[in-house]
Amino acid sequence: MVKLEEVVDEEFMREQVGPHDEDEWDTDSESDTSSIADLTPDESLYERIAALQDIIPAHTRRSLASKYNTATSWFKSGLSLGGKTLWVVSTSALLLGVPWALAYGEEQMIVEQEKMELANQRAQNEFMAPGAGAGQLDAKPAL
Repeated sequence: MVKLEEVVDEEFMREQVGPHDEDEWDTDSESDTSSIADLTPDESLYERIAALQDIIPAHTRRSLASKYNTATSWFKSGLSLGGKTLWVVSTSALLLGVPWALAYGEEQMIVEQEKMELANQRAQNEFMAPGAGAGQLDAKPAL
C-alpha cells in the first residue's frame, strides 16, 4: 500500500517582499524617474531594428527576401504592362475615335439640313397652293 505525505516547499514559507496588511502603499509621493532615464539605451531605432535580424534565422530571412523580390517584380511588371496598355488604348481611341466622331457629326448635320429643306419645300408648296392639303400633293392621279 502507498502512503502519501505532503511536503511543503520552503519558498512558500518564506516571508514575501511588500507591504503587510497593516502597512499602506505611499501613492502620493513623487516617484523617482531618474532611474528610468538611466535605463534608456544610447542606440538609434535603426540599430535596434538591425539587431532584430539575429532573432530570425538566415534561411527564413532569405526566403522572405526572395518572396518580397518576387512580389515587387510582379508588381512592377504589372504596372509597366498596364501603362503600356493604357497608352495603346488611349492613342487608338484618339486616332480612330476622333475622326469617326467628326464624320458622324457631319452626317448628322447633313441629315438635319435635308430635313429642314424638305420642311421648307412642304411649306413653300403649301404657300403656293393654299387649298391643296399635303395629302393631295403627294397623291398620284388615278388612271
